[in-house]
Amino acid sequence: IGTVTYIVPDTMGFGGLGHGICDSETGALIPIGRGTVSAVTVTGVVKGAAGSPGELHGNFTGPKTGNVILNTSCGVFGAFSSLPKGCGTLMPVGKSDEVHRGDAYIICSVGEGAPQRYTVKLSDIDRNAKGSKCFSIKVTDPVLLQKTGGIVQGMSGSPVIQDGKLIGAVTHVLINDPTSGYGIFIGNMLTAMPDVLK
Repeated sequence: IGTVTYIVPDTMGFGGLGHGICDSETGALIPIGRGTVSAVTVTGVVKGAAGSPGELHGNFTGPKTGNVILNTSCGVFGAFSSLPKGCGTLMPVGKSDEVHRGDAYIICSVGEGAPQRYTVKLSDIDRNAKGSKCFSIKVTDPVLLQKTGGIVQGMSGSPVIQDGKLIGAVTHVLINDPTSGYGIFIGNMLTAMPDVLK
């Protein structure tokens, strides 16, 4: 399970995860010639704890809705065949120099139906980062902390919104502190996205 971060309405192109899909033994990016996208219904959550990252459980539901065409260190990219239900309104993109310490929110689905907003705080911003660990995220939302313990596997790609702009995506959880993790600048994802999808 992974999360789509954004969709470009004119091309139906999308970016998700904010990090690559890697071989579990070697850590190397897995080359993807083509993959398919399908909706998922979250059926349960394994809550994260220190030393034991949690995860979302779910079932693929419905037919193929799009294709994945590229796997990079800054996310996976592809195109939908039609705009998925529940897509929000257009949102401006925030540049890396606009990202600041303090309040933000993420959007994710952890089994309660439609995606919800959850509060976080950002810190340790590295404006020169080119990979998937550009800033630190601390989950502060009591509802999300109660449900998941913080960041769990399956939340990678969850959009990070600050000051009304899409500034990035959740990418990693800290193994010894599931309330904390990392995010990628949205600009890094857009740079890695193939031009044909922009």
